[in-house]
Amino acid sequence: MTSSPSQAAQELERLIAIMARLRDPETGCPWDREQNFASIAPYTIEEAYEVADAVARADMPGLKSELGDLLLQVAYHSRMAEEQGEFAFGDVARAINEKMISRHPHVFGEAAARSAGEQTALWEAQKAQERAARAQTGALDDVPLALPALTRAEKIQKRAARVGFDWPDPEGARDKIMEEIEEVRAEIAPPGDQSPPSAALVDEMGDLLFSVVNWSRMLGVDPEAALREATRKFEARFRRVEAIAAAQGANMKGQHLDVLEDWWRQAKRETQS
Repeated sequence: MTSSPSQAAQELERLIAIMARLRDPETGCPWDREQNFASIAPYTIEEAYEVADAVARADMPGLKSELGDLLLQVAYHSRMAEEQGEFAFGDVARAINEKMISRHPHVFGEAAARSAGEQTALWEAQKAQERAARAQTGALDDVPLALPALTRAEKIQKRAARVGFDWPDPEGARDKIMEEIEEVRAEIAPPGDQSPPSAALVDEMGDLLFSVVNWSRMLGVDPEAALREATRKFEARFRRVEAIAAAQGANMKGQHLDVLEDWWRQAKRETQS
């Protein structure tokens, strides 16, 4: 099922008109009229995650729907900007069109890229030129604060690595993890201490997580994807443990650890995926 460019353009125009109607100060939706960039931004992030979730589940009907929701977010922000006289939806589309053309000189220009790796190098060089043109000279400039913590940590580390600030091999990153574990252990309160975690413990735990992301990056593993998959496996196995307990007429809460461990092993055998 496909649509022509003209049909796509018509639907985009319809979406822009719908958004303008919703934001109309006289006849629009009260909720939509009250929103601003800050209040809508969390929905934009949420919709992006729902797109990724549909992709992970290979849910094509769901992906179509979620992409529509994400496109609505673009229309929403663009409409609010247009109301302030900043830019409109067409300016957003024009900006990304120009950016994609400039970043693909091997397609739209005379440059040649013989491999995906070479294209990545060209892409990064182009982005560096764009940052310089915007007077951004620091290696860590323009890394979004709103990125998920794992993703942002990895991106920060990659930026630093581009200018040579990196371990020469993964062993150095691994050793740093061992060092950070000891520093975390040194800040753990004595047994029985019910006080909240100290600022020092929170700080050291952050350093440990950052180091794990660094080692993952150096091994070529996407830490966000790896943790997402680990969480998926845990969720599937935990749900299976719940089912095992229910089948035995038992309640998980209060069960001896050995029983829970037996159920967990059974769940792992039954959910090998």
